[in-house]
Amino acid sequence: MASDQPPGGQLAPPSLTGGVNTYFAQEGARGALIAFVSTVVFFAVAIFAIGRSENWPTVQKSFFDVELMWDSLPAVWDGFTTNVWMFLIGQVAIMALALLIAVMRSLKGPAFLPVRLLAILFIDFFRGIPIILGLLLFGFGIPALRLPGLPNSAVFWGLVVVVLSYSAYTAEVYRSGIDAVPDSQRLSAASLGLTQWQGLRYAVLPQAIRNVIPALLNGFVSLQKDVALLSVLGVREAVREAQIITGRNFNYSPYIVATILFLAISVPSARFADWYTARDRARRSQGTG
Repeated sequence: MASDQPPGGQLAPPSLTGGVNTYFAQEGARGALIAFVSTVVFFAVAIFAIGRSENWPTVQKSFFDVELMWDSLPAVWDGFTTNVWMFLIGQVAIMALALLIAVMRSLKGPAFLPVRLLAILFIDFFRGIPIILGLLLFGFGIPALRLPGLPNSAVFWGLVVVVLSYSAYTAEVYRSGIDAVPDSQRLSAASLGLTQWQGLRYAVLPQAIRNVIPALLNGFVSLQKDVALLSVLGVREAVREAQIITGRNFNYSPYIVATILFLAISVPSARFADWYTARDRARRSQGTG
Protein backbone atom coordinates (compact mmCIF):
# COMPACT_ATOMS: atom_id res chain seq x y z
CA MET A 1 0.00 0.00 0.00
CA ALA A 2 1.47 3.32 -1.07
CA SER A 3 2.27 5.77 1.68
CA ASP A 4 0.90 9.33 1.55
CA GLN A 5 4.00 10.63 3.27
CA PRO A 6 6.83 12.20 1.28
CA PRO A 7 10.31 10.67 1.28
CA GLY A 8 11.90 10.79 4.70
CA GLY A 9 8.64 10.15 6.54
CA GLN A 10 7.85 13.85 7.03
CA LEU A 11 4.51 15.42 6.27
CA ALA A 12 4.35 18.14 3.64
CA PRO A 13 4.38 21.63 5.11
CA PRO A 14 1.12 23.56 5.11
CA SER A 15 0.43 25.98 2.29
CA LEU A 16 2.73 28.95 2.60
CA THR A 17 0.23 31.22 0.88
CA GLY A 18 -2.53 30.30 3.30
CA GLY A 19 -0.27 30.95 6.27
CA VAL A 20 0.82 34.31 4.94
CA ASN A 21 -2.77 35.36 4.26
CA THR A 22 -3.82 34.34 7.75
CA TYR A 23 -0.91 36.23 9.29
CA PHE A 24 -1.65 39.44 7.40
CA ALA A 25 -5.37 39.13 8.12
CA GLN A 26 -4.63 38.96 11.86
CA GLU A 27 -2.11 41.80 11.63
CA GLY A 28 -4.58 43.87 9.58
CA ALA A 29 -7.38 43.42 12.12
CA ARG A 30 -5.08 44.34 15.01
CA GLY A 31 -3.70 47.33 13.12
CA ALA A 32 -7.19 48.54 12.20
CA LEU A 33 -8.27 48.40 15.85
CA ILE A 34 -5.18 50.28 17.01
CA ALA A 35 -5.64 52.89 14.29
CA PHE A 36 -9.31 53.38 15.17
CA VAL A 37 -8.66 53.78 18.89
CA SER A 38 -5.70 56.11 18.36
CA THR A 39 -7.71 58.24 15.92
CA VAL A 40 -10.61 58.58 18.35
CA VAL A 41 -8.24 59.50 21.17
CA PHE A 42 -6.39 62.04 19.01
CA PHE A 43 -9.54 63.83 17.88
CA ALA A 44 -10.99 63.78 21.40
CA VAL A 45 -7.84 65.40 22.79
CA ALA A 46 -7.70 67.88 19.89
CA ILE A 47 -11.34 68.92 20.30
CA PHE A 48 -10.91 69.30 24.04
CA ALA A 49 -7.75 71.40 23.66
CA ILE A 50 -9.23 73.62 20.96
CA GLY A 51 -12.49 74.10 22.86
CA ARG A 52 -10.59 75.21 25.97
CA SER A 53 -8.59 77.81 24.04
CA GLU A 54 -9.51 81.36 24.95
CA ASN A 55 -9.35 82.42 21.29
CA TRP A 56 -11.63 79.64 20.07
CA PRO A 57 -14.82 81.81 20.01
CA THR A 58 -13.07 84.34 17.76
CA VAL A 59 -11.70 81.64 15.47
CA GLN A 60 -15.08 79.94 15.34
CA LYS A 61 -16.77 83.16 14.28
CA SER A 62 -14.10 83.90 11.67
CA PHE A 63 -13.91 80.44 10.08
CA PHE A 64 -17.11 78.58 11.01
CA ASP A 65 -19.89 81.13 10.72
CA VAL A 66 -22.70 78.75 9.76
CA GLU A 67 -25.00 81.51 8.51
CA LEU A 68 -22.34 82.97 6.22
CA MET A 69 -21.33 79.50 5.04
CA TRP A 70 -24.92 78.81 4.03
CA ASP A 71 -25.33 82.19 2.33
CA SER A 72 -22.08 81.77 0.37
CA LEU A 73 -22.84 78.21 -0.73
CA PRO A 74 -24.68 79.10 -4.00
CA ALA A 75 -21.87 81.35 -5.28
CA VAL A 76 -19.11 78.96 -4.23
CA TRP A 77 -21.04 76.05 -5.75
CA ASP A 78 -21.34 77.88 -9.07
CA GLY A 79 -17.59 78.44 -8.99
CA PHE A 80 -17.03 74.79 -8.12
CA THR A 81 -18.93 73.65 -11.21
CA THR A 82 -16.35 75.65 -13.17
CA ASN A 83 -13.61 73.67 -11.40
CA VAL A 84 -15.32 70.41 -12.32
CA TRP A 85 -15.66 71.06 -16.05
CA MET A 86 -12.14 72.51 -16.19
CA PHE A 87 -10.47 69.43 -14.70
CA LEU A 88 -12.63 67.06 -16.78
CA ILE A 89 -11.64 68.80 -20.02
CA GLY A 90 -8.07 69.12 -18.81
CA GLN A 91 -7.84 65.43 -17.93
CA VAL A 92 -8.95 64.32 -21.39
CA ALA A 93 -6.44 66.67 -23.05
CA ILE A 94 -3.65 65.56 -20.69
CA MET A 95 -4.20 61.86 -21.36
CA ALA A 96 -4.04 62.38 -25.13
CA LEU A 97 -1.12 64.84 -25.24
CA ALA A 98 0.96 62.93 -22.68
CA LEU A 99 0.52 59.67 -24.59
CA LEU A 100 1.66 61.36 -27.80
CA ILE A 101 4.76 62.77 -26.09
CA ALA A 102 5.56 59.41 -24.49
CA VAL A 103 5.31 57.68 -27.86
CA MET A 104 7.55 60.33 -29.44
CA ARG A 105 10.17 59.73 -26.77
CA SER A 106 9.90 55.95 -27.11
CA LEU A 107 10.52 55.79 -30.85
CA LYS A 108 13.83 54.06 -31.57
CA GLY A 109 16.40 54.60 -34.28
CA PRO A 110 18.51 57.54 -35.47
CA ALA A 111 15.77 58.76 -37.81
CA PHE A 112 13.60 59.64 -34.83
CA LEU A 113 16.33 61.47 -32.89
CA PRO A 114 14.83 64.96 -33.54
CA VAL A 115 11.42 63.72 -32.40
CA ARG A 116 12.89 62.26 -29.21
CA LEU A 117 14.83 65.46 -28.49
CA LEU A 118 11.68 67.54 -28.96
CA ALA A 119 9.80 65.34 -26.49
CA ILE A 120 12.65 65.53 -23.95
CA LEU A 121 12.82 69.33 -24.23
CA PHE A 122 9.08 69.60 -23.70
CA ILE A 123 9.17 67.36 -20.62
CA ASP A 124 12.19 69.07 -19.08
CA PHE A 125 10.81 72.56 -19.70
CA PHE A 126 7.33 72.10 -18.28
CA ARG A 127 8.45 69.89 -15.40
CA GLY A 128 10.96 72.56 -14.43
CA ILE A 129 8.44 75.42 -14.23
CA PRO A 130 6.07 75.67 -11.25
CA ILE A 131 2.45 75.71 -12.40
CA ILE A 132 1.80 79.01 -10.61
CA LEU A 133 4.68 80.66 -12.51
CA GLY A 134 3.47 79.25 -15.81
CA LEU A 135 -0.01 80.59 -15.11
CA LEU A 136 1.35 84.08 -14.51
CA LEU A 137 3.57 84.03 -17.59
CA PHE A 138 1.05 82.54 -20.00
CA GLY A 139 -2.11 83.98 -18.47
CA PHE A 140 -0.92 87.59 -18.43
CA GLY A 141 1.92 87.58 -20.97
CA ILE A 142 0.36 86.02 -24.07
CA PRO A 143 -2.96 87.98 -23.93
CA ALA A 144 -0.91 91.17 -23.55
CA LEU A 145 0.67 90.50 -26.97
CA ARG A 146 -2.80 90.71 -28.59
CA LEU A 147 -1.78 88.31 -31.32
CA PRO A 148 -4.50 87.91 -33.96
CA GLY A 149 -6.29 84.59 -33.88
CA LEU A 150 -5.34 83.78 -30.29
CA PRO A 151 -7.94 83.92 -27.50
CA ASN A 152 -7.42 86.24 -24.53
CA SER A 153 -9.50 84.18 -22.11
CA ALA A 154 -7.90 83.54 -18.73
CA VAL A 155 -9.69 80.20 -18.55
CA PHE A 156 -8.21 79.13 -21.89
CA TRP A 157 -4.61 80.01 -21.07
CA GLY A 158 -4.93 78.69 -17.53
CA LEU A 159 -6.09 75.34 -18.86
CA VAL A 160 -3.31 75.37 -21.45
CA VAL A 161 -0.69 75.76 -18.73
CA VAL A 162 -2.22 73.05 -16.54
CA VAL A 163 -2.51 70.65 -19.48
CA LEU A 164 1.07 71.26 -20.62
CA SER A 165 2.50 70.93 -17.11
CA TYR A 166 0.57 67.76 -16.24
CA SER A 167 1.27 66.28 -19.67
CA ALA A 168 5.01 66.52 -18.99
CA TYR A 169 4.62 64.48 -15.80
CA THR A 170 2.06 62.08 -17.23
CA ALA A 171 4.23 61.41 -20.29
CA GLU A 172 6.90 60.05 -17.97
CA VAL A 173 4.29 57.83 -16.33
CA TYR A 174 3.34 56.46 -19.73
CA ARG A 175 7.00 56.02 -20.64
CA SER A 176 7.63 53.96 -17.52
CA GLY A 177 4.83 51.66 -18.59
CA ILE A 178 6.22 51.44 -22.13
CA ASP A 179 9.72 50.65 -20.83
CA ALA A 180 8.26 47.91 -18.62
CA VAL A 181 7.00 46.02 -21.68
CA PRO A 182 9.71 43.57 -22.85
CA ASP A 183 11.51 44.44 -26.10
CA SER A 184 10.51 41.03 -27.38
CA GLN A 185 7.03 42.47 -27.94
CA ARG A 186 8.42 45.01 -30.40
CA LEU A 187 10.57 42.38 -32.09
CA SER A 188 7.59 40.09 -32.46
CA ALA A 189 5.56 42.91 -33.99
CA ALA A 190 8.40 43.70 -36.39
CA SER A 191 8.66 40.04 -37.39
CA LEU A 192 4.99 40.19 -38.38
CA GLY A 193 5.75 43.08 -40.73
CA LEU A 194 4.34 45.83 -38.54
CA THR A 195 5.93 49.27 -38.56
CA GLN A 196 7.38 50.72 -35.35
CA TRP A 197 4.25 52.81 -34.81
CA GLN A 198 1.96 49.83 -35.49
CA GLY A 199 3.96 47.74 -33.04
CA LEU A 200 3.50 50.40 -30.38
CA ARG A 201 -0.17 50.79 -31.22
CA TYR A 202 -1.17 47.13 -31.19
CA ALA A 203 1.42 45.37 -29.00
CA VAL A 204 3.14 47.75 -26.57
CA LEU A 205 0.72 50.54 -25.66
CA PRO A 206 -2.22 48.34 -24.52
CA GLN A 207 0.07 46.62 -22.02
CA ALA A 208 1.83 49.83 -21.00
CA ILE A 209 -1.39 51.76 -20.33
CA ARG A 210 -2.76 48.92 -18.25
CA ASN A 211 0.40 48.94 -16.15
CA VAL A 212 0.17 52.64 -15.30
CA ILE A 213 -3.57 53.07 -14.69
CA PRO A 214 -3.09 53.36 -10.87
CA ALA A 215 -0.53 56.16 -11.35
CA LEU A 216 -2.83 57.90 -13.83
CA LEU A 217 -5.66 57.79 -11.31
CA ASN A 218 -3.48 59.48 -8.70
CA GLY A 219 -2.66 62.20 -11.22
CA PHE A 220 -6.39 62.69 -11.77
CA VAL A 221 -6.88 63.25 -8.05
CA SER A 222 -4.12 65.87 -7.99
CA LEU A 223 -5.54 67.66 -11.03
CA GLN A 224 -8.87 68.16 -9.25
CA LYS A 225 -7.13 70.39 -6.72
CA ASP A 226 -4.63 72.14 -8.95
CA VAL A 227 -7.25 73.68 -11.25
CA ALA A 228 -8.00 75.96 -8.29
CA LEU A 229 -4.71 77.71 -9.08
CA LEU A 230 -6.47 79.38 -11.99
CA SER A 231 -7.92 81.76 -9.42
CA VAL A 232 -4.68 83.79 -9.68
CA LEU A 233 -5.82 84.75 -13.19
CA GLY A 234 -9.19 85.93 -11.92
CA VAL A 235 -11.14 82.86 -13.06
CA ARG A 236 -14.40 82.75 -11.09
CA GLU A 237 -14.00 79.24 -9.73
CA ALA A 238 -14.70 78.07 -6.17
CA VAL A 239 -11.63 79.55 -4.47
CA ARG A 240 -12.03 82.88 -6.27
CA GLU A 241 -15.71 83.10 -5.33
CA ALA A 242 -14.83 82.33 -1.71
CA GLN A 243 -12.12 84.99 -1.84
CA ILE A 244 -14.59 87.60 -3.13
CA ILE A 245 -17.12 86.87 -0.39
CA THR A 246 -14.36 86.87 2.24
CA GLY A 247 -13.22 90.29 1.04
CA ARG A 248 -16.73 91.67 1.47
CA ASN A 249 -17.38 90.19 4.91
CA PHE A 250 -13.86 89.95 6.39
CA ASN A 251 -14.73 86.38 7.31
CA TYR A 252 -13.01 83.19 6.13
CA SER A 253 -16.02 80.87 6.38
CA PRO A 254 -16.53 80.74 2.58
CA TYR A 255 -13.12 79.08 2.32
CA ILE A 256 -14.44 76.28 4.52
CA VAL A 257 -17.33 75.81 2.09
CA ALA A 258 -14.89 75.54 -0.82
CA THR A 259 -12.77 73.10 1.20
CA ILE A 260 -15.75 70.85 1.87
CA LEU A 261 -16.71 70.82 -1.82
CA PHE A 262 -13.20 69.86 -2.90
CA LEU A 263 -13.04 67.13 -0.26
CA ALA A 264 -16.41 65.78 -1.38
CA ILE A 265 -14.97 64.99 -4.79
CA SER A 266 -11.28 64.36 -4.11
CA VAL A 267 -11.63 61.93 -1.18
CA PRO A 268 -13.89 59.45 -3.05
CA SER A 269 -11.58 59.72 -6.06
CA ALA A 270 -8.55 58.97 -3.87
CA ARG A 271 -10.28 56.00 -2.27
CA PHE A 272 -11.22 54.66 -5.70
CA ALA A 273 -7.60 55.02 -6.81
CA ASP A 274 -6.45 53.12 -3.71
CA TRP A 275 -9.05 50.40 -4.30
CA TYR A 276 -8.07 49.97 -7.92
CA THR A 277 -4.37 49.90 -7.05
CA ALA A 278 -4.94 47.20 -4.42
CA ARG A 279 -7.12 45.23 -6.83
CA ASP A 280 -4.52 45.47 -9.57
CA ARG A 281 -1.75 44.38 -7.19
CA ALA A 282 -3.80 41.40 -6.01
CA ARG A 283 -4.58 40.35 -9.58
CA ARG A 284 -0.92 40.49 -10.53
CA SER A 285 0.16 38.52 -7.46
CA GLN A 286 -2.29 35.79 -8.46
CA GLY A 287 -0.92 35.75 -11.99
CA THR A 288 -4.21 36.76 -13.60
CA GLY A 289 -3.11 40.27 -14.69
